[in-house]
Amino acid sequence: MRYLNGHFYSLNQFLKENYGEKLYKIALDGGFTCPNRDGTKGSRGCIFCSQGGSGEFAVRITDDISNRINLAKSLVAPKAKCNKYIAYFQSFTNTYAPVSYLTKLFTKTIMRDDIAVVSIATRPDCLSNETVSLLDKLNHIKPIWVELGLQTIHEKSAEYIRRGYTLDVYDDAVKRLREKNITVITHVILGLPHESRDQMLDTVRYVGESGVQGIKLQLLHVLENTDLAKEYRAGAFGTMTLDDYTDLLCDCIEILPENIVIHRLTGDGAKRLLIAPLWSADKKRVLNAINRELDNRKIVQGKKFCKGGIA
Repeated sequence: MRYLNGHFYSLNQFLKENYGEKLYKIALDGGFTCPNRDGTKGSRGCIFCSQGGSGEFAVRITDDISNRINLAKSLVAPKAKCNKYIAYFQSFTNTYAPVSYLTKLFTKTIMRDDIAVVSIATRPDCLSNETVSLLDKLNHIKPIWVELGLQTIHEKSAEYIRRGYTLDVYDDAVKRLREKNITVITHVILGLPHESRDQMLDTVRYVGESGVQGIKLQLLHVLENTDLAKEYRAGAFGTMTLDDYTDLLCDCIEILPENIVIHRLTGDGAKRLLIAPLWSADKKRVLNAINRELDNRKIVQGKKFCKGGIA
């Protein structure tokens, strides 16, 4: 049973231990596309992916990189109580470009005094050796986090969501990044159509054993203007209830190694696009339900399995 000083290892705890404060993420759109959209591997994207490439809240970067980052900071200023930030390149595939462009974009970002970490969301099949070498150089300046969209280890599900690469590609990407001591965070979707509870737990267990430092556990959202939305409206699958999700989520936490940082427990879909599950739009309610379930878990070796840690 997993615990760390009576708590699960949350991102907030990790940041306070390593930076002395909670760092706030500023979401950035580097102007990238994706091989699932530009015709290389497909043109319709992953089945669940929104038109904004999961970056509806991101600020688009132009030639004036510094001013655009300042704008992103101003958007979160009312709720950001920190001195430094995590620059999060979120939209689409953020290593899917020539290395010359990546060098300019990421270097100008990482050299800012107010940026403590650069986090880059990408695909395992978009990490050439040249790109990894660039990330290695940047990682010697400040921490680089690479966020890999795995979602599932099951090939049938991967084909259904049109992921476009096999599991061995993920394994190879993790290996090459970790050889350079680059932090890896893996994204997993809970509630993919036609996956059983055991299959979802198998994915989480696999990620926990894959050598990564962090994980994002994301509830499946059905969003407007996606192929997933068409299937949902046709009755091809249903979404999870809040009770089912909180119970599954706590089981996921329980099987993860205690040193893996849990970066996300649910996720926020843009409310204007959200079709289902509608309960997920009430983040406070969701987090309260998760906390209650964690508190209800049994005592292990005299310590509570988890309590709190959610922000």
